[in-house]
Amino acid sequence: MEQRENLKRGLIAVKTNTGVFLSWRLFKREANGNNKLGLTGADFKVYRDGECIALVKDSTNYLDKDGTEKSKYVVEAVSDDADFNKIINSKQYKASGKSEEVSVWDSNQNYIDIPVKRPEGGVTPSGEAFEYTLNDMSVGDVDGDGEYEYIVKWDPTNSHDVSIKGYTGRCIIDCYKLSGELLWRLDMGPNIRAGAHYTQFMVYDFDGDGKAEMAVKSAPGTRITRYSSDGKEISSEYISLPHEDIKKGVTNEDNYVCSAADYREHLINLFTNWQEHPEVKNGNWPDTLEECFGISPKYKYPLNRTDANELVSYFIDVFAREKSPRNELDKFEGFIYEGPEYLTMFSGDGRELSTIDYPFGRDDDGLIWGDYALKRIEPCNRVDRFLAGVAYLDGKRPSLVMCRGYYTRTTLAAYNFDGKSFIPLWMVDSGHVPMHNPFNDDPHAGVGSDPVYGILAGQGDHSLSVADVDGDGKDEIIYGAACIDDDGSVLYSSYDYLPDGTYAKMGHGDSMHVAHIDPDREGFQIFNVFEGAEAAPYGYALRDARTGEVIHGTDESGNDTGKFGVFATTDLGRCMIGDIDPNVRGLQCWVNDVYTCKGQKMEHKAPSTNQAIRWAADLSTQVIDGPDYLDGEHRGVINDITHGVLLSPEGTLTNNGTKGNPCLVADLFGDYREEIILRLEDNSALRIYTNTEISDHKLYTPMDDVMYRTSIAWQNTCYNQTGYTSYYYASDMDFSKVPLDYGKK
Repeated sequence: MEQRENLKRGLIAVKTNTGVFLSWRLFKREANGNNKLGLTGADFKVYRDGECIALVKDSTNYLDKDGTEKSKYVVEAVSDDADFNKIINSKQYKASGKSEEVSVWDSNQNYIDIPVKRPEGGVTPSGEAFEYTLNDMSVGDVDGDGEYEYIVKWDPTNSHDVSIKGYTGRCIIDCYKLSGELLWRLDMGPNIRAGAHYTQFMVYDFDGDGKAEMAVKSAPGTRITRYSSDGKEISSEYISLPHEDIKKGVTNEDNYVCSAADYREHLINLFTNWQEHPEVKNGNWPDTLEECFGISPKYKYPLNRTDANELVSYFIDVFAREKSPRNELDKFEGFIYEGPEYLTMFSGDGRELSTIDYPFGRDDDGLIWGDYALKRIEPCNRVDRFLAGVAYLDGKRPSLVMCRGYYTRTTLAAYNFDGKSFIPLWMVDSGHVPMHNPFNDDPHAGVGSDPVYGILAGQGDHSLSVADVDGDGKDEIIYGAACIDDDGSVLYSSYDYLPDGTYAKMGHGDSMHVAHIDPDREGFQIFNVFEGAEAAPYGYALRDARTGEVIHGTDESGNDTGKFGVFATTDLGRCMIGDIDPNVRGLQCWVNDVYTCKGQKMEHKAPSTNQAIRWAADLSTQVIDGPDYLDGEHRGVINDITHGVLLSPEGTLTNNGTKGNPCLVADLFGDYREEIILRLEDNSALRIYTNTEISDHKLYTPMDDVMYRTSIAWQNTCYNQTGYTSYYYASDMDFSKVPLDYGKK
């Protein structure tokens, strides 16, 4: 059996207009069969103020019409099968026997607030003031008490996309208990820029000790502060620098953030040493910068400083500006293109466990990555795109996957962690895409230099997904249009034909969903958009997750209509899937139009593509709307085309601009349905909403499903994506297909 969390019952009690709503967890080990409405197995006795008031068999929630705000509740798992009852109530589980007694939520609303301690703002070297706002989240049982703690990233208000110039404040990560107690605060330091692409924090019990750790990319100056239960500081320490870096003189006081003057000096050094660049020496790039820029020969090489400075002026003021007026390289500041980069594992209580070199270095400021080659010159863009994930690569225990790059070079490294050290499993590196001229080329279309992994170059998305796509019991990494097998080999890298017959890579996309989309097909399917416009075979497509091939669509009569993929002449940004029409078999897929999983176009207006949530009691899918819904605010409204608005929160905000993401969507407590975490407008608290509609379905918590649980870990990666269960989840689901630990499979 694969490693899973040892959680408590997750019982909550919420006052409603008709009584007190109760909701609690069923675990995978407690289910041993199924019926038409759900799973069978453990039943539950409900106690109010010490008295048993109900036996619930068909769900994991209950409405106590006689309950009051002062009532206290307990639930107990029971079974008529004596042998199965021993499994349910084994002493090794924190949820055995009667649950802990809980009180009704104080708010008398369907939410609970986690008060937080907002970091102080600051001022950048350019004089720009900034404050902090709550952003992406993760959860994990960091102290082993069977309850989740809440790990949240604070973003400064001047947080930037990796392609946008300018200084940022520091990125900060906090760990809170549900009560609001701050356990620790991680200051990423000056050498980690703030933005969606830089800091992906993976929270999981990597070493199997029952307590979650956190892995994150770090740098000199990263500092963690631990607090006692009364809020006093226990310790505040920088991460440990590797011995080799200490020998080189690296300290935690070093600051590698560049000013505009620093960047100009960086270019002067690059130009002065042009003939020593490996690509120039190997004959792959032009011998002179004049040839690179397409101007007449003028200078003698190697360049002296005066000539290099003159060429830098031409490059910044003439060459770059002629390519695009947005290339304001004279104002390029706030980036980190040199200095050490690390990977650190922290314990649940905030202690540094291990720090190693980040598995793949920059190589340079992005020149060899293609950051200077296109119309937009964007140093530190493609080189500083990071992803991360958690995967059960051996089918039994979680491994950490850290990545760098996806527009051109693609790299992934997998590790196990034994409580003290990172244990390398494999490394994947496409190599850089060869260019004839680093200042005038298109590296997106090419393959990398590695003979095996080169086909992965340029195939990644702004996130990744994890699933056992080949059915061998071990997870694969779906890296956009490519897939890495559990052993680090290439399972596939998807190509197809353009309308003119050219064979081309699917390429990069912003959004991807991996799930049982078509319940009548074997295995998982992938629905994603692609950014390449006319250079990509499809603007969006439904693909087989095992092979990467585009699936054939059908008309209403079941006749083959060709592939379920649409060629597009423009970049399509987001897509979504879900059961939004319960009268139609399978999950629907949409970008600008809505399609059935068979590829049939529907009449529905496409709902939001910001993020999905399984909120309703009927197992259908809802969406979370961003700025374009109702009054135009980013409040986190939950709605669908069947039920309308199911939640209209007040005083809350979503994150990440037009992405409209909540801090987190996950099944945090109660029954199988997901909760939504939003930030308050003043960033004084995190608000967790739960659904108090009674459900007649019985499912174990999806947090006991490895595919779903790992998706919650990687949800904070870059552009937040929806996670999915390993079984088909929809209003027409077949409960006999839900995997069990015991009983009828």
